[in-house]
Amino acid sequence: MRGRIIGKIEEGRKITDVAREFDIAHSVVSRLWKSFKTTGMCSRRHGGGRVRSTMPAEDRYIVLSAKRNRRTTAQQVANQFLVAASGKQISRKTVARRLRGGGLYARRPVVCVPLTRQHRTARLQWCREHHSWTEQDWACVLFSDENRFSLSSDCRRQLIWRESGTAYRPENIQEKDRYPTCSIMVWAGIMINGRTRLNVVTNGTMTGQRYIDEVLLPHVRLFSGAVGDKFVFMDDNATCHRTLAVQDCLDSEGIQRLVWPARSPDLNPIENVWDALGRQVAGRNYPPTNKNTLIRALTEEWDKLPQQLLDNVVQSMVRRVECCITLHGGHIPY
Repeated sequence: MRGRIIGKIEEGRKITDVAREFDIAHSVVSRLWKSFKTTGMCSRRHGGGRVRSTMPAEDRYIVLSAKRNRRTTAQQVANQFLVAASGKQISRKTVARRLRGGGLYARRPVVCVPLTRQHRTARLQWCREHHSWTEQDWACVLFSDENRFSLSSDCRRQLIWRESGTAYRPENIQEKDRYPTCSIMVWAGIMINGRTRLNVVTNGTMTGQRYIDEVLLPHVRLFSGAVGDKFVFMDDNATCHRTLAVQDCLDSEGIQRLVWPARSPDLNPIENVWDALGRQVAGRNYPPTNKNTLIRALTEEWDKLPQQLLDNVVQSMVRRVECCITLHGGHIPY
């Protein structure tokens, strides 16, 4: 645009007319014309700008400090830099900019169950034993688990749309008790092209006998008869699952149980389904307000979950096993 302005004036146009045509101040056009007559150029002169407070080597030190201890704050990194740089002081915002330049951003850490060396070894061995299983093999497995849901959604990843500076407006606030007063325990199972009904555990906790009466006989036995000899039942190592009475029940019904490594919820595809169910309940137009409405909402949303979602997470078992082997039994991103 600077060249066009100079061209208009060279054609004989008045500075006032040119300023009005380009909708800019008269003084700007006048200054630009004087600069062109003096230097013969109309390009913008690059200013010196603010001097960087850190050198490239110091930038690398800041990034390395954050990588060594990823739980340090930007202010703590700035304080460490002050000591290391012999009195050179930088601000917290400078540290944040340097870390962003190095590809580091402040994010919530992923929460996973603790894994000891023995846990990792057992997970790795289990995955190696099942590495040859195909999607057809996993399609015969009924993956099951219990989960607890409360009236107050504990999903910290649920976001809202709001304008800047309106965080404390009533429509942007989610009220919930710090310690939920009402929660529901449910059990369910999923497999390719099928799912069990959502079983609500009421009046107490799940025991071995209740597990037999409310889960194995009415649900698991039904799926075992429908699938046939290739049917495999998966449940975790909860105490109520591993009683002698439960094992005797499975043996008497001829149900094959899948050996499961301890502390491996990331290997169980139904965990992703629980997450989806919780999001659906929390996103209802009229969220549940008491125990009865919570049970109704969970049951309705469970039935509404698309079967394709369940099929996809079960089919991911091949990738989960491969990923766990690659990470030597460590946490996998599922």
